[in-house]
Amino acid sequence: MVVMRAGAACLLLALGLGYDAWAAAPEVIIDPGGVGPAALQSITSSVGVITRLATDQDASELSRLRRRAREATISALETQGYFSPKVTLNVGRDVGGETWDITIEPRERTKVESVDLSFKGQIASPEFAGRVTLIKNHWELKAGQPFINEDWRQAKASLIDNVSSKDFFLAHVLSSQARIDADSATADLRMDVDSGPRVRLGAMTTTGLKRVPQKLIDRYVRYEPGEPYDQTQLDDWQQALQSTGFFRGAFVTLDSNPAHRTVLPNGEVELPLQVRVSEAPARRFSTSLGIDSDNGVRGEVLYRQNVVFGQPVWIETGAGADKNRQRAFYDVHFAPTVNGYKDSVGVLFSHSNIEGLDTSRVGLGWKRKIERNAAGDSRVQYETQWALLAAYDKTKIADFGKYEVPTLVGTWDWLRRDVDDKSDPREGNLIAVGLGAGVTLDRGEPFYRSSIRAQQWWPVGRRDVLTVRAQVGKVWSHTARLPEDFGYRTGGASTIRGYRYQSIGIVQGAAIVGAPALAVASVEYIHYFNDRYGMDVFVDAGDAAASFGQMKLAVGYGIGAVVRTPAGPFYADVAYGQRDHKLRIHFSLGIAF
Repeated sequence: MVVMRAGAACLLLALGLGYDAWAAAPEVIIDPGGVGPAALQSITSSVGVITRLATDQDASELSRLRRRAREATISALETQGYFSPKVTLNVGRDVGGETWDITIEPRERTKVESVDLSFKGQIASPEFAGRVTLIKNHWELKAGQPFINEDWRQAKASLIDNVSSKDFFLAHVLSSQARIDADSATADLRMDVDSGPRVRLGAMTTTGLKRVPQKLIDRYVRYEPGEPYDQTQLDDWQQALQSTGFFRGAFVTLDSNPAHRTVLPNGEVELPLQVRVSEAPARRFSTSLGIDSDNGVRGEVLYRQNVVFGQPVWIETGAGADKNRQRAFYDVHFAPTVNGYKDSVGVLFSHSNIEGLDTSRVGLGWKRKIERNAAGDSRVQYETQWALLAAYDKTKIADFGKYEVPTLVGTWDWLRRDVDDKSDPREGNLIAVGLGAGVTLDRGEPFYRSSIRAQQWWPVGRRDVLTVRAQVGKVWSHTARLPEDFGYRTGGASTIRGYRYQSIGIVQGAAIVGAPALAVASVEYIHYFNDRYGMDVFVDAGDAAASFGQMKLAVGYGIGAVVRTPAGPFYADVAYGQRDHKLRIHFSLGIAF
């Protein structure tokens, strides 16, 4: 509530309203007198609504609308702390019709002079004195600040959230008052809050379960009845349930029905905990079709089933093929652990034939992944993955020979992402580190790998982007029979444009095989003509060789078209490979069904 001792107080703002699209509507010109953008925007919006009503009105109705426009201006100024403005609306005419010239003299802006926060209920007991002090210190609208209606509303909402988010679920506002003295341009604020009794967690009830077993809920929502209520804990449980993949939605709340409360002997209250879920579909079948310059036409079919034999696991099986690779797999995914680890095991058959290197693989593997966000409101995200794969590879090198090798390989990958948009970054950076170690199971020959890649984005102007990326990798090996994916090859749309896909590496016979050393870098500038269409220019360079000292950089540069899509930018590039003296087109397009 706002109590005023003397007339309206004021605030002033400068802005202009453009000519209304309807010819009969008046043109409005505002002289803001120095008020800020927020007040001016509010005035513009309020008066604009009234001008649209002025079309084809008679003289008496127009006169009423003019008064309403002046009153709306005064009201908009009051929301920004100007409670004693002088607002003049002069009517004129020009070739377009009637004009309204609104002149504003905002006068002194009202500021907060005092703040009185009062607490009742159990929070007022000595036990919570420290917490009350913290709540008062975090009050947002302090003495000396301008009194703005929105800031006043937000400060009240934040205070009651601070009280009710822990221990005091039943907290509510008893009264709030902003006493405005327009003559002195001051505001005295008062707020009375009743925390009610301390709330503790009662027994849990779950609704919405059909196929998913109750033990999955019990895995994440773990507490003993009687523990103090903490909304952060409830939010964590809810997020954990939603991240399992078994539910479309999950909600963890307290039952505030007075009939279900239990009053404890010490006056505190116990409320039941409610878990409401909506299960994800039991089965899902999907297909996708795509085409790109590296792999040609590709297709994939995928089948997923949630809950197998009544257990909280889901299976995923599918097959995919393009001109370079074919694969089929069967994976079993386990529900995330309490710590957020996502484990899966699976079998895989794959075949690839790229640049004369023909490899068939049968593998059995385990993978563990965890995703975490940085503390607070930071946009930084971390992803860590461990994997162990036992595989049997058959490799044929064109015009060179062939070998078979059983291996056991362990890998660790770590990613740090700090970008403004995950699918279409304009600003930020990404860093990824990968380590791997393996051994041939028939001869005990070890091999190791490490890599690091990074990319930085800088916004330029309102739309353009400059990005730089680089990757360095190294393999150490005591065997000539490396798994096909352990060595480094490069070239293609996502690495060095202007060259065939994975055509840069070590030449053996008529094939290109993986190299022990990799270094790639790229600089790209993207200019957008509007919010959707643009063009890019780029320079890529790098090599995959026996050692860093033996590298001879393959340079590619070119120009292309960029189209923003819901899945991220689509690039169609024309690149010139300086080493091969050839022009190549690189692009990709995919559709999911």
